[in-house]
Amino acid sequence: MGIDIIFKIAGIGILIAVLNQVLKKAGSEDHAMITTIAGLVVVLTMVIGMISKLFNEVKTVFKLY
Repeated sequence: MGIDIIFKIAGIGILIAVLNQVLKKAGSEDHAMITTIAGLVVVLTMVIGMISKLFNEVKTVFKLY
């Protein structure tokens, strides 16, 4: 877990931002909002998984079973 996860999140953000702008210009604002929410859910899922791993590591270090 290094800098690659930051690049993944940034890549998803850039992709979603571009897709959002394209859909808004095409007049499909509903699809643009759904795409933005889907991107947010994907990134939050990745972050929640990383936080879970962090808590497990902290429990292991301090032996808080």
